[in-house]
Amino acid sequence: MQNIIPMPEGTGQRPRLRAVLFDMDGVLFDSMPAHAQSWAKVATHFGLTMTPSEAYLHEGRTGEATINILAQRYWGRNATAEEQRNIYALKCEEFNKYPEAPKMPGAESLLRQVKAMGLTIVVVTGSGQQSLLSRLQTHYPGFFRPDLIVSSADVKRGKPAPDPYLMGLEKAGCRPEEAIVVENAPLGVQAARAAGIYTLAANTGPLDPQVLTDAGAQQVFPSMQALSDAWSGLFEATTA
Repeated sequence: MQNIIPMPEGTGQRPRLRAVLFDMDGVLFDSMPAHAQSWAKVATHFGLTMTPSEAYLHEGRTGEATINILAQRYWGRNATAEEQRNIYALKCEEFNKYPEAPKMPGAESLLRQVKAMGLTIVVVTGSGQQSLLSRLQTHYPGFFRPDLIVSSADVKRGKPAPDPYLMGLEKAGCRPEEAIVVENAPLGVQAARAAGIYTLAANTGPLDPQVLTDAGAQQVFPSMQALSDAWSGLFEATTA
């Protein structure tokens, strides 16, 4: 199989695809509506303001970074470590009041195709929600290994910095040109592109798809199901 990753200039060889790195919220689980509503409610509780729609633009940041953006805006300073802990703890508590986020339609069928190709599957998420991280094993049995998951607890700089995806590459044991990223958020797309990885975006939220293109996504699909349906067409048989 020949993959969609462009041939690096001057190499004369097309790299072999070895890994696919998946974001989690909005890609594997339809969890972003609950995240957005939780952030909006908790921000108000602390005298801050974040609309649910704004939360989608911050998707992929660590909780600490998101809180500091709000704190700088309304308090003129970063939140203290205690304030960060309190705000994020209440946000998690609020999130867990919502019904369990379902698997994103199309995600499992895409994972099956990726696994059938013998590719390494890595999760790279800005989330620290243990309620979701633990569900990767129960709702997608056989697809994810704990040592191939990068969460907000693993990096100091979250998305849009490349650090989470660089760590994902390290865990997969591959180079940027040997991987593909599946994202749904502009900050995640920026992080993946900054890490030098070919990036596909599934627009599973309310954003204008142009936002994902502007962030650097090389292809944008209207849903995870659409990406799954198109997956085999992204590859073509090579001729001997």
